[in-house]
Amino acid sequence: MYYFLHILLFVSTFFLMEGAAWATHKYIMHGFLWSWHKDHHQPHEHFFEKNDYFAVVFSIPSILTIMAGFEIEFLWFLKSIGFGILAYGIFYVVFHDIIVHRRIKIKFIAKNPYLRRMIKAHQVHHRCKDKNGAEAFGFLYAPKKYKVEE
Repeated sequence: MYYFLHILLFVSTFFLMEGAAWATHKYIMHGFLWSWHKDHHQPHEHFFEKNDYFAVVFSIPSILTIMAGFEIEFLWFLKSIGFGILAYGIFYVVFHDIIVHRRIKIKFIAKNPYLRRMIKAHQVHHRCKDKNGAEAFGFLYAPKKYKVEE
């Protein structure tokens, strides 16, 4: 039962992070912290972006919950939550930074229809170069309207 709870918390946290990421992206990144996110929507030649500050900030809850889960016995469940946050962060880096934006050059062509829809939704999001007017703020979920025709 103990392991089942860890797995349930881990998987639940991973998927709940999509809602947190969507809201953060829409209301914080395209809101009062647009100054950090703006360069991500603009063409540039440098590897690092101010937008990368978000990765550092978002890693803090993961680190703290994992540490607390290991160090404070009655908070054992925080390990699974922290690792769920971490897993979502790893997915974000691989999908967003490597597969979509090619910040690390790889030879990869998306053939999976769901992955192609996700990439298209993110490309639609980046058509907007301003703080307002963007759509498709999620990373794991893209509405079917972004389906790529074969």
